[in-house]
Amino acid sequence: MESEASSFESSETLAALVASTPLLEESWKVCGVADASVDSNFAVNRVGGTAYVGFSGVKLGTRVDQSCRNLVPLPDELFSSLCLDGADPAMVHAGLLQLFQSVYSDNLFRDQMVEIMNTSKSIVITGHSIGGAIASLLTLWLLCRLQTICSVICITFGSPMLGNESFSRVILQKRWAGHFCHVVSQHDIVPRLFFSPSCSFQFISEENKTQLFRVVLDSLGVVSRGECKSSFCPSGSYLFCTNNGAVCVDNGMVVIKLLYLTLLNGSQSSSLEDHLGYADFIRKVQWQFIENRSFMGGNIPESSYEAGITLALESLGIASHVMSSTFLINYLHIPSNVAEQFSSRKSNELNSEDAKEALKKAKKLGRTRNLNSANLAIGLSKINPFRAQIEWYKASCDNSVEQMGYYDSFKQRGASRRDFKVNMNRIKLGQFWDSLIDKLEANELPYDFHKRAKWVNASQFYKLVVEPLDIAEYYRTGMHLVKGHYMQHGRERRYKIFDKWWNTENGTDHPTARSRFASSTQDSCFWAQVEEAIDSLIKVRAESDARKFIKMLEDVTKFDQYAKRLIENKEVSQDVLAKNSSYTKFIEEWKDFQSQLQLLQPQFP
Repeated sequence: MESEASSFESSETLAALVASTPLLEESWKVCGVADASVDSNFAVNRVGGTAYVGFSGVKLGTRVDQSCRNLVPLPDELFSSLCLDGADPAMVHAGLLQLFQSVYSDNLFRDQMVEIMNTSKSIVITGHSIGGAIASLLTLWLLCRLQTICSVICITFGSPMLGNESFSRVILQKRWAGHFCHVVSQHDIVPRLFFSPSCSFQFISEENKTQLFRVVLDSLGVVSRGECKSSFCPSGSYLFCTNNGAVCVDNGMVVIKLLYLTLLNGSQSSSLEDHLGYADFIRKVQWQFIENRSFMGGNIPESSYEAGITLALESLGIASHVMSSTFLINYLHIPSNVAEQFSSRKSNELNSEDAKEALKKAKKLGRTRNLNSANLAIGLSKINPFRAQIEWYKASCDNSVEQMGYYDSFKQRGASRRDFKVNMNRIKLGQFWDSLIDKLEANELPYDFHKRAKWVNASQFYKLVVEPLDIAEYYRTGMHLVKGHYMQHGRERRYKIFDKWWNTENGTDHPTARSRFASSTQDSCFWAQVEEAIDSLIKVRAESDARKFIKMLEDVTKFDQYAKRLIENKEVSQDVLAKNSSYTKFIEEWKDFQSQLQLLQPQFP
């Protein structure tokens, strides 16, 4: 209660802020112009330095291929760098993507977009119904390719869901969610349509619209209760409009819950009327902002948080509406005598409580992400001494009289207490970083967590110090004989993820020149490549097939050249050049084989 009293529920305030700008009115206006256009699917309107590009839902809706209802990955040639580390690809509705590609391929459209980008300070991409989905994809394309030229925002009206959970997550991680505002009226069926797997746009024109409404409501209810998972997931912010006001939310879980709760008192007729009535909703939302509305109930809650919740529920029409007994009898099949009593009070209480809990959970989740991040920072400070102990172990190995170096000392370790402790530290560090990745992929950390310098650098330092030990353990235990070599079959996923983090933030350009050898070899997989080269060198001596012989010889030669470049640039640690290291032994054997190779040249030209 104490935390709630010190918090603010801002969903209703955010909606009022949007309503106070001309964005909604101007966006809807250009959508109407696009619908009325005779020879084009889109329209352009300029207001000052802002260009509004609107897509027609009426014309484009007839062009959606109903056979393409499955999800497909976004094409790299249009949407570059939209990928998640180790996760499913970002996917969108195949028919909508196909429609966008047909619009994008229009030379007239591309020419106008180039002119708009060169002459506008900001661009608002908008669309109604199917046009909203095309607007979203165009905005995404602009953010991928031309985000530095001018500011871009997308406002849709009654747009269908577009992509899967990975699509939603990549938008969050790119910090692009604020560029998308999806306006949804109380009973509009189209934004809810794809939560029912069997529904598509063709059903809207059929006679049995009541059945469509029931199927969508049923499916949406199942998804909102978490009983099954939908292929589609909300992305961006959602502005819910009712006759009582508007609420703006950006949490996908809450969006789905509100899509269900606000539809409960709808019908097949209102679901289609609301899809076409956005002009009225926009006027009402703007008017409510102007008149500075107060609490309908008259009782002002004690805390600012509860006040915000109450305003949000009133704006959604949940706190004041009551389920009709006819709806309860005909749709929910509740006996008439029970329905009369239930509809007067219980439905209102249940819907209100469900919506309130959803809003509170979203607020709590936002705080939880930051709290998890803070706890991980504390955890990092606690496990960093383990890494420091491994670094000390490395230094002692590099300076030992055996002159084996860090990697080979660990690979050939005995049963000493020191070796045991280093191995345990290796395992504990791996567990910490695996748990961090699990939290990130479970959406339990801030969306830009993987871009923060603290964590990018910490993961890189960990990888450079510890991965050589993982490689040593892999070959020490003979796992390469069971699974295959480390690079293809043994490398932990966390290291691949950390590679992407580092390369995304620092690029893959060649580093600056060094005056001394690195403290850790800058290629954390160097020793795995040494092991593969040694194995290839053993096999090539016994190979009788000319093609295989040449291929293995090329692989070993390529690694030899790569290793020499690293050494020349001083990007390796001194343990690589230790007298008895695996690399030094490889070089000796490689030179010996090269001298023998001269005798084999007549046989293998």
